This record gives sequence, C-alpha cells and structure tokens, in this order.
Amino acid sequence: MTTNVDVVVLAAGKGTRMRSRQPKVLHRLAGRPMLCHVLDTAATVRPRRTIVVTGHGAEAVEAVLQASQPTGGGGALSSVRQSPQRGTGHAVQQAAPLLAGDGSVLVLNGDVPLIAPATVAALADACGAARLVLLTTVPDDATGYGRIVRGADGAVRGIVEHKDATEAERGIREIYTGIMAAPGDRLAGWLSRLSCDNAQGEYYLTDIVALAVADGVEVVAVETRDPVEVAGVNSPAQLAELERALQRRRAEALLEQGVRLADPARLDVRGTLECGSDVDIDVGCVFSGTVRLGDDVRIGAYCVIANARIADGTVIHPFTHIDGEAAGVEVGAEARIGPFARLRPGARLGAEVHIGNFVEVKNSTLAQGAKANHLAYLGDADVGERVNYGAGSITANYDGARKHRTVIGADVHVGSNCVLVAPLDIGTGATIAGGSTITTDVPAGGLSVSRGRQRDIAGWKRPAKTGNAGA
Repeated sequence: MTTNVDVVVLAAGKGTRMRSRQPKVLHRLAGRPMLCHVLDTAATVRPRRTIVVTGHGAEAVEAVLQASQPTGGGGALSSVRQSPQRGTGHAVQQAAPLLAGDGSVLVLNGDVPLIAPATVAALADACGAARLVLLTTVPDDATGYGRIVRGADGAVRGIVEHKDATEAERGIREIYTGIMAAPGDRLAGWLSRLSCDNAQGEYYLTDIVALAVADGVEVVAVETRDPVEVAGVNSPAQLAELERALQRRRAEALLEQGVRLADPARLDVRGTLECGSDVDIDVGCVFSGTVRLGDDVRIGAYCVIANARIADGTVIHPFTHIDGEAAGVEVGAEARIGPFARLRPGARLGAEVHIGNFVEVKNSTLAQGAKANHLAYLGDADVGERVNYGAGSITANYDGARKHRTVIGADVHVGSNCVLVAPLDIGTGATIAGGSTITTDVPAGGLSVSRGRQRDIAGWKRPAKTGNAGA
C-alpha cells in the first residue's frame, strides 16, 4: 500500500430531505454519527492527514470532530469550511491548500458511511500517486447518478451528471459513487481548471476525469458489487434502510460465531459486542459501547446493555437496563439479573449475585452470593458475601452536597423497607429489623431496630361516609 495518503471527507451538505436542523452527517447510524463511521474507515489506510470539509451546521460538525478521534489512528484530523456550497469540486478546492501535493488523495463522502476498509485500501493501491481511480457500481436504478462514459477501447473517458446527460448517456448503467482517489501532484491543477458551466451552475469534481484524460493520466475504475457500502443517505427512510442493513450484517457475523439469536432482524448492536461460546440473545436487545458476554450467557428479551462485562453462565432476564457509561459495569459468573433491573455506572457484582425486579445498583460492589431481589436501591455501597437485602430498602447515600458509602458485612440480613443513612458500617452477621431507619454503625452479630412502637387503640371506629362524601 502506498504510504503517502491524504483523505478529504465531504461533509458540507445541508441534507434538506432529512427535514432536520441537525447537519446530515451527524445523524446517527448504529448509535454514532455517520461522519464518524467514515473517519474510522479512512483511518484504516493510515493517512498522513484527514481533512473534513464542513458547511451547513459547520460549528456542530467541528465540535464532533474535536471530541472524537477515529479508531486506529490515522494522522492529523482537521477541517475547512465551504461557504457558500458550490458543488463537490468547490468543496475539494477548499481542502487543496492543506494537501501536501504528493502521494494519493482519497475523496470520501460523510453521508456514505459504510464504505468498506478493503475498498478504500484498493482505491489507494490502484491510485499509487499516479492514476485517477473512480469507485463505480451498477445499481438496479441509476436515476440521479453520474454515468461512467467509456471509449470504444473500454477506457474511462469521463463522467456525465444525470441532469446534464443525454438520453443515450442516461442508458448507461455503470455509475460513479462519489468516491475517488487522485494523484496529489495533479489534483490541485485540475481543481483550478474546473468550470461551473453546467445545469447546476456548480463546480463538479467529476469534471476532473476529462481533464485527466486530456493530460494523458490513466483513469481506472474499481467496481464494487455491494450496494450497501456505497449507499448515500439523503432522507430518514434511507437512513433507516441502511441501519437495518448494517444490523443484519452484524447479526449474521454473530450467528457465524455461534451466537444464538432468537430473531436476527430484532437486534441492535451500536458499538462492540464480543461473545463467548453458547450465548443466547432474545429479541429486541440493544447493545452499545463495549459489551463482553462470557460463555453460556443468556440475555432475555428487550434488554438494553451498554459498557458492561458479563461473566460466564449469567442470566440477564427481560427488560433489564445496564448502562456502565465510562465507569463500566461488571457482573460475575452465574449471576441472575432482572427482570426490570437497573445497573448503573460502577456496579461490580460478584459470582452468584441476584439482582431482582425493580432493583437499582449504582457505584456499588456486591460480593459472591449477595441478593437484592425486590424493589431496592444500593448506591455507593460495599456489600459482603451472602447478604440478603430486603424489599423496599435503600441506602441514603446523598446528603445534598456529598455522596457517602455504606459498608455491609458478610451474612447481614436487611429487612424490608429499611433506610440505611450513610456513612454507615454494618458488621458481619448483623440483622436490621424491617422498617428501620439506621443512622449509626451496627455491631457484628447484633440486631438493630429503629422504628416507632406499635399502638393498638381499642374501640376506634373508621369514619362513616355521609351524603355525597367521597363521590
């Protein structure tokens, strides 16, 4: 592969048909802006620099660029603005001053998010800093696309835009995808010679093909037969179609690895999902960030899981929400989580832990065999082995200014409807009576009761309704 590669990504378009205030390239595919997918793919050829041409919503696009770094490295990342937007040739003209003038220049589109790394590499290789290379395809319907015009010898002679094409030219099936690679030492000169004498009054990047032919530079076409990788997004419907195509491919890859999916059409992977052997995933599950599932893990229907590591043999029951954010969530082997449970950042659950319905755990550790089976909250807590944490009990961890920790020793039994006011230390083997509000440390092995004494009032009568009372 040629080592001197620069990348220009066109991301200035408004995307009127998206009917959104958000710049088109920032609309999300598999949970990430389309532009980020393109940048990640561009980084696979390890370019010296990547230049993003912004325009509509430039500030928002540039903010995303500043906050993101393409995976795999890929040299310096910068942006230039195109204002006004006067066509693709005009867009690349804005980037030209930042190009080194040697090597190969790849031109990609920010709204064509699924271009394959292998295809990008093939373009760079075919260019070799000497040829003009066009990525082409033969779609079922070529309407609206620039047609590849070839000579009698089959060599590429030019590209004609659909609006400027004759009826005969519109009969050509091979189209230009909007993606090319050009020799850097020739590109600046071709850009300077572009004209806007066309139906749109714009500077077409495609016009450099005829200039290259006139200059005796070889023009070659690299064809892709995969319509998904060159599919552009101009409307919410097209974005939705591309989403399902991408998710279907991810599902097929998981199936090939041996993952059992109840319905491949009802799976969303919006990040990285790594699975061990004999993993079962039911319908409607969403995975984002980085998720790792160990061997024999079962994920119930309609779970949402982000940034989590789930160990061997664990069962995640339906409708569970796990979101580790930056801190992550860890679930030990043979645990049982849900249904309707919530694990928040910093939850660290040991082996054989049970977290039941409507239980929330945040920034807490639960040692092996601990259980909180119903309607409970554990925040900023360290819970020992075999603790039984009763229904309706909570750790009161926030005093309005600071968070405080609760430490619960091994074999503690916390009754139902208790409030543990942190900071607090409950000794090993202690029992907290149901309905108690505990504000001071509890000694090991003790019983703590903190609640009002029950009073039974003899002869009391419930008030009777009269007239329309209570109607």
